Amino acid sequence: MSRGESALSLHHSARIACVLGQPVAHSLSPAIHNDCFEDLGVNAKYFSCDVSPKNLENVVRSLQSQNFLGASVTMPHKEAALLLCDTVSPRARALTSVNTLVPQSDGSLHGDSTDGAGCVGALEHHGVQLNGKSVIVLGAGATARACIEAFSHTEVSRIGVMNRSEDRAQQAVQLAGEKGYVAQLSDVSEADVIVHTTPVGMKQSVPGGESPLPSGVLRAHHVVLDAVYQPLETQLLLDARSSGAQAIDGLWMLVYQAKAQQLLWTGANPDPLRMRFAAERELARRGR
Repeated sequence: MSRGESALSLHHSARIACVLGQPVAHSLSPAIHNDCFEDLGVNAKYFSCDVSPKNLENVVRSLQSQNFLGASVTMPHKEAALLLCDTVSPRARALTSVNTLVPQSDGSLHGDSTDGAGCVGALEHHGVQLNGKSVIVLGAGATARACIEAFSHTEVSRIGVMNRSEDRAQQAVQLAGEKGYVAQLSDVSEADVIVHTTPVGMKQSVPGGESPLPSGVLRAHHVVLDAVYQPLETQLLLDARSSGAQAIDGLWMLVYQAKAQQLLWTGANPDPLRMRFAAERELARRGR
């Protein structure tokens, strides 16, 4: 049993919440959610729970037997966690994965996904009007799929999916409905919004880091959101700024998906600026 799993029995008076993943020590979610609970006056404690795939079901059932408020789910458990839910939201069913567990008053477990809401929320926070805009999502993994599904419910005009594997892009684009298409590099210049969801650029020192797009592709009319938040200033965002484009870092997406989780767990809408500050404070504490 890991340290995270043994922590399940430490919080009897307060309601308990956690992030389930492996590895999970790097997560900023405890800093964000514990600050939310304090600000909202919710008697709850949120912690990291490093759990192996073989122990996931036991840990979730243990949580359900306690004063459980909810859980975030991260890699590699998003698909497996869906199978443990009694009910799931339509978007989670479409994505075949969950990133949020919400215990119900009747003892059942509900699953949802807030990653897509995090993407759209981050864009809207920065004044991006999606109505009639053309979007290209870079990547076809779980985060990309959540973003594509969320965009399909907005008034964007087109949703392109660009991925190294065209087969995976074809699968992901199904979530976009009639608005979707498999995008090529030549389509980028005509798009309005670029959302990057792959690990490219993660944990690299910039400038000089790797970018998912060749230099010189971005233009001043672009809005570029990079889901990567370690580092905050990726090479992609540096390239975007140098081209005159609007650049939005991945910490905003993390904040807004956490905001959607708080609404599911507590019914409250916490302040995203305060949530961002809590995350930045934790990054500073870690020396990043």
